Amino acid sequence: MMLSLPKTETLLSTAASLAATAILFRSITKDLIPQPVHDYFHSTLRKISTRLSSQLTIIIDEFDDLTANQMFQAANVYLGSNLSPLTRRIKVNKPEKEKELAVTIDRDQELLDVFQGVELRWVLVSSHIETHVSSNKKRNDGGTFSRSELRYFELSFKSKYRDLVLSSYLPHILRKAKAIREEKKTLKLHTIDYNGTDYWGSINFDHPATFDTIAMDPDMKTTLLEDLNQFLAGKEFYRRVGKAWKRGYLLYGPPGTGKSSLVAAMANYLKFDVYDLDLKEVQCNSDLKMIEMSPGPLRFTQEGQRLLLICHLIYRYWNCSLLYQKRLLIGTGNRSILVVEDIDRSFESLDEDKVTLSGLLNFIDGLWSSCGDERIIVFTTNYKDQLDPVLLRPGRMDVHLHMSYCTFFGFKRLASNYLQIHEHPLLEEIEQLLEKVRQRLLKLLESC
Repeated sequence: MMLSLPKTETLLSTAASLAATAILFRSITKDLIPQPVHDYFHSTLRKISTRLSSQLTIIIDEFDDLTANQMFQAANVYLGSNLSPLTRRIKVNKPEKEKELAVTIDRDQELLDVFQGVELRWVLVSSHIETHVSSNKKRNDGGTFSRSELRYFELSFKSKYRDLVLSSYLPHILRKAKAIREEKKTLKLHTIDYNGTDYWGSINFDHPATFDTIAMDPDMKTTLLEDLNQFLAGKEFYRRVGKAWKRGYLLYGPPGTGKSSLVAAMANYLKFDVYDLDLKEVQCNSDLKMIEMSPGPLRFTQEGQRLLLICHLIYRYWNCSLLYQKRLLIGTGNRSILVVEDIDRSFESLDEDKVTLSGLLNFIDGLWSSCGDERIIVFTTNYKDQLDPVLLRPGRMDVHLHMSYCTFFGFKRLASNYLQIHEHPLLEEIEQLLEKVRQRLLKLLESC
């Protein structure tokens, strides 16, 4: 007796009916079952399946109490750049002042990653919680509630790989996320913003200068690049010798020789934000300490802004009063370049009760200078000999770079940048003329 198999049309019709029923059931349950109940059953089923398997699951919360969890943030960045075929929904964000799209996985989405041959399964879990507040969404019972989202990652893998994940995989994610952020980072140019709140204001820093375009002596450029690379890799060295992870550069030479352009090239090469410090805008020595460390602008309520304005007016009246010394203590961030241009002229028009040399020296290498990592301090001046020698010693200004008038190499670079001329019969004659000028200047200096 032969069994009769159902026809293909019958199978497809049955499958379509089941799919439609499943979609209808899901829609009905979503509408009728409250979200907290849905989250509860979803969480319970996930816990049961976890207990029945040999998998180990690590929970990575978005927040640790009130503090953002760096591991969650790093995983969010890493997974957004490492999407797998299992991921069906993603979130895309484009902040106004950023150049790149921010891609992350959506809630309840699964992502499979492989590290050293080990499969690791990520799921972004999101649940909603309701808390009492003074005024918000009204419930039928007359109470007032606020609804917020609780997010965390579940990282699942075979339990025998626990040590590998904790000691190697998670640190790997932290490093990769840092590299991704640096690659997509939009550089900022910060200046002191005395508008009643006294913190750094910023705009996007989009300067085109690079070490490829700047007209600079090739040997000096090579030396500077090697020094910058050594500084970037020097975290353990600075910690071992007990010094703050910072470095000082003095750029000196006649006006118009490219000192500011070199600072821009350094910022673009290092991917560091730039903080332009005008000492004439600093009220007093204590303000220098306030400028040292900063996570960003503070946010205040309307009443707080009024109180802050009153404090600001009192501070301006008393100048260096201790009342307001905490405002800018939240100043420059890590991985940044702090620039003081024309340092030789910064003290000329300052009142005696404002910034002093001793205050500036304490700012450079005092206790407050250790409040942060990967800091570069750049001073520029037209006249190095007019600076106090105590400002120039190693530990304050570690590298001195003389930005001279145009050399032959610099001339060739400018001709290439501006005129797209790489070879020309007159270049040899120009080289000879520039050398004659250089020799005359040397003789003139020797006779002085």
